[in-house]
Amino acid sequence: MDDIDRKLLNEIQSGLPVTQRPYRDLGARLSCSEDSILTRIKRLKKDGIIRRIGGNFDSQRLGFATTLCAAKVPDNKIEEFVRVVNKYPEVTHNYLRDHHYNMWFTFAAPNMKVIDRHIDEIIKYTGIEEILNLPAVKTFKILVNFDLV
Repeated sequence: MDDIDRKLLNEIQSGLPVTQRPYRDLGARLSCSEDSILTRIKRLKKDGIIRRIGGNFDSQRLGFATTLCAAKVPDNKIEEFVRVVNKYPEVTHNYLRDHHYNMWFTFAAPNMKVIDRHIDEIIKYTGIEEILNLPAVKTFKILVNFDLV
């Protein structure tokens, strides 16, 4: 990554322009062309630096159910488990932790019934039976930005 990549990553965390041509406008901020910005974003996505670009919505206010899940996954099954979990578009993100519940992931779906069905399917497809379903009791929203410059 070069300095422009880092500046671009800083900008898109919370400052993606809500305009007709956001990448052109980002380019103007960073003294780059729209094509250059798009090329960089594609490369950063391909390299796994950018996971997704999109809005963050208050899913509960939109009528969706959400939950955090934690699973005990043996080291030799982590890759397969993640592959299965990532097939569900309702999974917003997942991550590996240094804990006996080592795989954590979140769901946002139209209702808890859908989430429960997906968790059952994940258990069936992976053979991992110990998955905790931990719906939020109280929601705290914080803004997190990673300064890369």
